[in-house]
Amino acid sequence: MTPPSTPRGTSTASPAAPGPRPCRMRARWHRIADRLAWLLPHDVVAGVARLAIAAIFFLSGRTKVEGLLTLTDGARALFRLEYRLPLLPPDLAAHLAATAELVFPVLLVLGLLTRLSALALLGMTLVIQVFVYPEAWPTHLSWAGLLLYLIGRGGGWLSLDRWCGIR
Repeated sequence: MTPPSTPRGTSTASPAAPGPRPCRMRARWHRIADRLAWLLPHDVVAGVARLAIAAIFFLSGRTKVEGLLTLTDGARALFRLEYRLPLLPPDLAAHLAATAELVFPVLLVLGLLTRLSALALLGMTLVIQVFVYPEAWPTHLSWAGLLLYLIGRGGGWLSLDRWCGIR
């Protein structure tokens, strides 16, 4: 059996030989990645994630209520005829969903109880995925991605959590 050949002009015996081209490309990529991390720190990403997911849920919640928190007939009908969640009466499910979709997004925008709010909305997303619209998994997966980031990393520097000392 013959030993594996080395590329022409390189030696396996000398540690001082210049590194292969992929190492230089990797180093260049690491410099670019470091600059991107500096330009897009966690605080910026968390703020954008909080606003993006809050807008989705808050706007959905507004379609279910009139005035401050009066449930619409359309919302009641949706929960009774289309959503049909197991274990909960439709009227109770509609009230809980509308309240959650209005309260937790406001908390996310403020950055107050960010992890708890994101966890609650993730639970709601899972219920929607499993029981209501299972074919909408790409949308729900993108929501889950934002929510999991907030659960794992928190609301960032520009949040009431930070200023109140809440992790």
